[in-house]
Amino acid sequence: MDSIILLFLCMILGVALQRAKAFPANSHTVLNQFVIYISLPAMALFYIPKIEISTQLLFPIGVAWIGFLLAYLFFAGLGKYFGWSKKLIGCLVLTAGLGNTSFVGFPVIEALYGKKGLETAIVVDQPGTFVVMATFGIIVASFYSRGTPNPKAIVSKILFFPPFIAFFLAVIMNVFHFDFLDDLQSVFQRLGNTVTPIALVAVGLQLKFDKRSHHYNFLALGLFFKLILTPLFFFIFYKLILKGVGMEVDVSILESAMAPMITAAILASSHGLKPKLSSMMIGFGIPISFITLGIWYLILLNF
Repeated sequence: MDSIILLFLCMILGVALQRAKAFPANSHTVLNQFVIYISLPAMALFYIPKIEISTQLLFPIGVAWIGFLLAYLFFAGLGKYFGWSKKLIGCLVLTAGLGNTSFVGFPVIEALYGKKGLETAIVVDQPGTFVVMATFGIIVASFYSRGTPNPKAIVSKILFFPPFIAFFLAVIMNVFHFDFLDDLQSVFQRLGNTVTPIALVAVGLQLKFDKRSHHYNFLALGLFFKLILTPLFFFIFYKLILKGVGMEVDVSILESAMAPMITAAILASSHGLKPKLSSMMIGFGIPISFITLGIWYLILLNF
């Protein structure tokens, strides 16, 4: 419960700090960079070496990879048909294609399914959502941002993206069953824990509730896809077609119903992909998701 309170408190603080003269107009940019260069790499180095590889990982890992592909096909297709701008398409693919499987997902799943459920949630997040964001997320952000996409520049961005470097190192450590000393693990864990408060304050600093905004239609479409259509697809695919059973499958489906990923919104914003809309996807998506998550949980409970 304290993690959920933290989510809302940090976002509200960010909104309130918009009026504080001590905070420059570009404060959110500095906070975003801290998350990308320090918090996320630390999280990867702490969690990934501890993941146990098995065939049971396929259901939770599939949530992020398949979900992102669905978002790309859906919004790129609609964008081409309706003539949307590249920035709008890129923003919706990133924010509706990647879920908040850790900052919202971890406390929710732990509350509903306990420590065993949390283990599955970590698999959804680290080799799933986190890796998709650090690879295909960067490709989409680069492709739909300003200028002509340069394959060499995109590959360079991925290879030198701090979270990706940390992930690659952590995977090697996992393969060779190596982990850091306890004291160093504690340091990485504490640095990784800064992602939620700092990222949400940054989102709050950018969040403006403008009644005249032309983004509300796209906000509704993005959240409808993320909170309703995506989990509906995985419910049908995992439960009805593949006949999946057990807590791993249920946790995977519920993780697919999480609100948009905070880091994806940061990635979209840092590439100039509709920063206001990306912040709205987080600001509105998180509170609304608690309602839709409750509905999906009841469906899974009674199926």
